[in-house]
Amino acid sequence: MLRVSAVFILLLPLFFTPVSTYGGTLSIVSQSRWVEVGRVLDGDTFVGNMGEHIRLLGINTPEIAHEASPAQPMGDEATQALTKLIAGKSVRLDFDKQRKDDYGRTLAQLYLRDGTWVNGEMVRLGMAHVYTFTPNLRWAAPLTLLEAGARQRQTGIWSTERFSMLDADDVASGNLGQFRVVQGRVGEIARDGFSFRMGHLKVSIPRKYRRYFGHSRVAHKGDRVVIHGVVRASSSGLYIALHSPSDVEKIAP
Repeated sequence: MLRVSAVFILLLPLFFTPVSTYGGTLSIVSQSRWVEVGRVLDGDTFVGNMGEHIRLLGINTPEIAHEASPAQPMGDEATQALTKLIAGKSVRLDFDKQRKDDYGRTLAQLYLRDGTWVNGEMVRLGMAHVYTFTPNLRWAAPLTLLEAGARQRQTGIWSTERFSMLDADDVASGNLGQFRVVQGRVGEIARDGFSFRMGHLKVSIPRKYRRYFGHSRVAHKGDRVVIHGVVRASSSGLYIALHSPSDVEKIAP
């Protein structure tokens, strides 16, 4: 299992991100609190024994079946993995800048009493992908590094067609609405540096998120990058919007 003392590897992102490379430091322990796990709802959400709904911060797992929607591949397995990690235990909640989501759920990184970092362990096992949104970027770098390792090993969700990495030229209308990880080479770049082409796919950073990316260009022409985001369509074709610096990684030529 992934433990607090183990995550000291430096991630070399495409650009500098002003966040800590590891969230479980003494600087935020004073903001932590412990809860007893009541019921696990799915791979990234559980209910505390006092009724509080808690969402694992910075990650997302495949959906389980609900109402008329069938389970996504590995949805049940992700739920079982989280259940095995935390069911019946006390977990420490560590927080970033925003503590609640739009549904009123508490957003937190989880740690067990033995030091296991639960969010990171779910990513390392290939049961979750990184899902970060500004301003909650404190844990983005180590989570991104763990996901890259799981993708390389093709473990868990990365062994399925639904979540496997796509080449930019293979993104199609059938992927609309899906959160996907896409790789490709950077082509034409907008003058302001906040949008570029990857094959026929457009990649852009909405104006309200740009301040989190710093002042340097997000990418340079010819770079090979991996991006994370939801595939959407506009009048000019398919595109993916980046919401945080961890949504793009530079990879070796």
